[in-house]
Amino acid sequence: MARRRGLHIALASLAVVGALIAIYFVITVVQVWRVAESDDRSTSQAIVVLGAAQYDGRPSPVFQSRLDHALDLWKAGVAPIIVVTGGKQLGDRFTESSSGANYLLERGVPDTAILRETTSRNSWESLAAASIFLKADGITRVTLVSDPFHMLRTQLIAEDLGLSAITSPTDSSPISGLDEFWQYLSESARVSLGRIFGFDVVARATRTGVTLTRSSSR
Repeated sequence: MARRRGLHIALASLAVVGALIAIYFVITVVQVWRVAESDDRSTSQAIVVLGAAQYDGRPSPVFQSRLDHALDLWKAGVAPIIVVTGGKQLGDRFTESSSGANYLLERGVPDTAILRETTSRNSWESLAAASIFLKADGITRVTLVSDPFHMLRTQLIAEDLGLSAITSPTDSSPISGLDEFWQYLSESARVSLGRIFGFDVVARATRTGVTLTRSSSR
């Protein structure tokens, strides 16, 4: 009898924990969606474009949509500087940031208005590296540009790094349909874990496949 009662208590406890985890995840999904729908075009000191794939110096459609949006914001006077981010994969001739910078230069943005972050391999690294030279120049208020589902995570990362971040997602992303749905779920999972373990930890774990622990780093 005592053993059965203990089993019931254990199962009930697991059910409560599972329910709490599910509620936490659903709340995070709603938060990701709400930030994705928010386009803040108030003035800032710099527009930071999160990198995406490039093909031998040509931005991918996803990256191009982000760059086009950043260009529109720059032309509207949201900020005087555009920061392009992203390193390169093994074998690439160009970094994401250099292909993004060239794309902007071809569309009339002067080189003096473009800053480049050239070493990163994920969003956390991009923002961590960019925050160093931005804060050194006294720039702390930034407008983040990426795909809508990506906005909450990048905003939280930027704030962890000491930046005051507002978000302005692109409205022309080629990611749609089922792919977009899965991206929302993926981002919600990353935000959920990032708030618990730290976004730097989650980033490194995602890249290396290690088990998440407090002592591991991203």
